[in-house]
Amino acid sequence: MNLYDCKILLVDDEKALREMVCGFLRRAGFYDVTMAGNCKEAERMFYEKEPQLILLDVMLPDGDGFSLFKKWRQASEVPVIFLSARDEDENRLRGLGLGADDYITKPFLPEELILRVTAVLKRVYRVKNVQEEEIIALGKCRVDLGSGVVHWDSDIEDRTDGEVTLTAKEYAILQKLAQERGRIVTIDALCDAVWQEENYGYENTLVVHIRRLREKIEEDPSHPQYLLTVRGLGYRLV
Repeated sequence: MNLYDCKILLVDDEKALREMVCGFLRRAGFYDVTMAGNCKEAERMFYEKEPQLILLDVMLPDGDGFSLFKKWRQASEVPVIFLSARDEDENRLRGLGLGADDYITKPFLPEELILRVTAVLKRVYRVKNVQEEEIIALGKCRVDLGSGVVHWDSDIEDRTDGEVTLTAKEYAILQKLAQERGRIVTIDALCDAVWQEENYGYENTLVVHIRRLREKIEEDPSHPQYLLTVRGLGYRLV
């Protein structure tokens, strides 16, 4: 399982805070985030979405996070990070004593939240960062970073080649994008990754390599779904 593929359930009664935290997570590459504003919504999302991590507020309008956590713990070992505006030691210790994986006191920095989420996911699921993976899944194609070969599902009508091999430059571009999956990688950063110190003036050449890479990893290279252009900045792999 990829670190950024993990499903996250965010439970907090403050709409503005939910949306802000959701924004933090998605900008960091965690796109599968479901939100709930009370215990009733949270319970429904818990069973419908089967999250792999829960960010759980202590104080909710129709109950409290501690009671909700104890109920969930009877059915699942999904990791939980408590969120609370109260920073008393007794509340933090109660949450951790119940078996929670972490406890964050509001207000918190976006960087702290992402670090805590990443640490818990790695510890519980032993998930890897994209740069540690051997296989990148992009829709119906799989890129084997160990061999540099792109494999296509046999049911793709326009893909009679089945598998194709990346060139060295295409491999370097894809590897850099995969390391920052979900984030924008600037043109300069990609040129650095491919041509190292001698990267000046390679912007147009990079565009050519990107086009050829799309022909290998996109089902419809003219309308890419995974290797996206961020106008004026660079590219992003989603």
